[in-house]
Amino acid sequence: MSLINLINKLFHNFHQNTKHQHLEGTSVRKDFISIIIASYRRKDLLQKTIESVRNNNIKLPFEIIVVDGGSDDGSIEWLIRQKDIITIVQHNRGEFNGKPIKRKSWGYFMNLCFKAAQGFYVLMLSDDCLLLPEAVNNAIERYIHLEGAGKKIGGIAFYFRNWPDEDRYYVQKTLGGKLMVNHGIFLKDALESVNYADEDRYIFYKADGDLCLKMWQAGYEIVDCQTSFIEHYYDPNEAVRRTNNAVLKQDRTAYKKKWEGIYHFKNKPNLKGKIYSEMQDKNHTAQKNWA
Repeated sequence: MSLINLINKLFHNFHQNTKHQHLEGTSVRKDFISIIIASYRRKDLLQKTIESVRNNNIKLPFEIIVVDGGSDDGSIEWLIRQKDIITIVQHNRGEFNGKPIKRKSWGYFMNLCFKAAQGFYVLMLSDDCLLLPEAVNNAIERYIHLEGAGKKIGGIAFYFRNWPDEDRYYVQKTLGGKLMVNHGIFLKDALESVNYADEDRYIFYKADGDLCLKMWQAGYEIVDCQTSFIEHYYDPNEAVRRTNNAVLKQDRTAYKKKWEGIYHFKNKPNLKGKIYSEMQDKNHTAQKNWA
């Protein structure tokens, strides 16, 4: 049996009896994926991210949810013309009625998407990412195998690299050596059980690691998928990134303080790190899209 036929059989067997079923007390469909993206002033990058989703040969039905922070580069106008995208606009910068708009946190924006998601699986992407072939299907297949083995899975981390600075793909271990999801899939029930992302403690960074540690603490596992890959565009001089980087130290301090004595110990070895993959993208996806 070919790999494609095996994957098709796995999807059919797992979802045949759950098709259109909903989790008890929710509107979450078990045969459905929600793909969520937060964006601000990155129209060109966002369009390429969306196209990589559309072209990823995703075998399950899916929705795309984008929350935009009030872009003025044409992103909103483009988004509302896309009939396969649910667009949420939450202005996050500038002024209104002569008063400055208070900036909302990364957690606030992501929770708008997390809570709106109808899928059993919630794929979290950045607006500067490209999915490599079969990334989503491979991750769902991995979940199906682990779920069948009785594992309690909260998230599936995709391997990524910051292009063009980095050559190798990796996933990251955060405080306590716990695997985290930078880009990848969360299970909707796991998100709900830990009350989603922290909206108050962090401005932009570390809320994703915090979300994963809450899942670990609640008894869920975060696992990697060694056949799911993402290209992440990284330009340290980009205006949006410079603004975000300005709060990194503050967010890092808050992160360590929260998990002190649980997953972070001042006088013990730092277990954070990276798990690398030696995969080479023969399609040169990043170069073709961004070079």
